[in-house]
Amino acid sequence: MAVSPTYCTQRDVEDVYPNINDYDSKEAIYGWVVVSGTKYAAHNSGLVTQLFANGESLGPAQSAHTDLNVEGEWFYNSTDDVLYYYSASNPNDKLMESGEIFGTLITRITKNASRYFDARVDVRLPRDQWKDKEGNYDYIIIRTVSLIAVAFQIKSQDPNSEALAVLEEEYNLNIALINSGQVGLSNQVTSDSSKGVLREVTAPQNANPLRIVDTRGNYNGIYDNIKIIITTTGAMGVGKFDVYNKDTDSLKNIASITNEVINGSYQSIGNGLQVRFAGANDSSIATTNDEYELEVWGTNELLDNPVIKSMRMTRGGSTY
Repeated sequence: MAVSPTYCTQRDVEDVYPNINDYDSKEAIYGWVVVSGTKYAAHNSGLVTQLFANGESLGPAQSAHTDLNVEGEWFYNSTDDVLYYYSASNPNDKLMESGEIFGTLITRITKNASRYFDARVDVRLPRDQWKDKEGNYDYIIIRTVSLIAVAFQIKSQDPNSEALAVLEEEYNLNIALINSGQVGLSNQVTSDSSKGVLREVTAPQNANPLRIVDTRGNYNGIYDNIKIIITTTGAMGVGKFDVYNKDTDSLKNIASITNEVINGSYQSIGNGLQVRFAGANDSSIATTNDEYELEVWGTNELLDNPVIKSMRMTRGGSTY
C-alpha cells in the first residue's frame, strides 16, 4: 500500500541541529521494590514502551510479569501502571530509563513533521511533494521539515528553550516563501522555465574551461531536455558542439545541429533558444565530450504557484 513520504532522514535532522541527541526523551525510573526474589516493580512509572538499563536497550517487553525469568526481561502493566523487571542486582543501583530507541523516535518525529509540512503548504502545491530527476526532494523541503522535527522534539522536552524561537522563525519563513511562490521547486514550471535550466552532465574537463554561461530566448515547444555536447576540442573559433532534441521515441535522440563552431556570441540551438559560451580568457578550451543539458518548458505552459503581486488602487474624486 502506498504511503505518504517522509521528507527528511535522521542525518538531515542532525545536520540542522547536531545536538538533537540531547533530546532523546528518556526518563529515569526510580522507587523499585522487590516483588519476589529477583523480580522488581516500579509503581506509577508512566507508559513504558522501551526499557533501558545503564543506557542499554533491554529489548521487547514480555507478555506478562509471570513470564519474567531471565536477566533483563521486563513487562509494563498499563492497567495498573506498574513496570516489572527481572534482575539479579538491585535496579535502584542502576540507571533505569523508559523511552524509545533514538532511531525509532526520529522516524516517528520526521513522519509527523512531514505531515505537518503538507498541511501548511498552499493548496496550489502537490499534497505530497515530488522528487527531482535524481530522486531527491528539494533541499528547501528537506531543511524545513528537519527544522520542524527538531522544534517538535525540543518543545516536547523543553518548551522554554531559547532555540525554539529561532527554529520556528526559520521554518515559518520557509513555508511562507514556498506558499508565495518566491521559492522555486524542481517540479514547478516558473516564469523563466522557457529559458531553460542548464546542468552539466559531464563537467568541463580542461583546467581553463570554455563553458555555457548563459541562455537567451524562449522555448516554443511544450517540453524538452536538450543535449549539448562538445564534438571538437578547442578554444573559441575552433571548438565545436552538437545539439540533440527529442523525437517521438525519446529525449536527446535526434541531432538538430552538428559541428557548430563556438564563437562566443549567442548561438541558436533551435526552437527559439540560444546559448552563449565563455571562458576566463582567450586560452579557455572546450573539450570533446563535455556535455550539458538544458531542460525547458514552453512559453505557453501554465505556471505553477506564480508569485501574486499587489497593485495599489486609488479612487479619484469627481470634478464638475
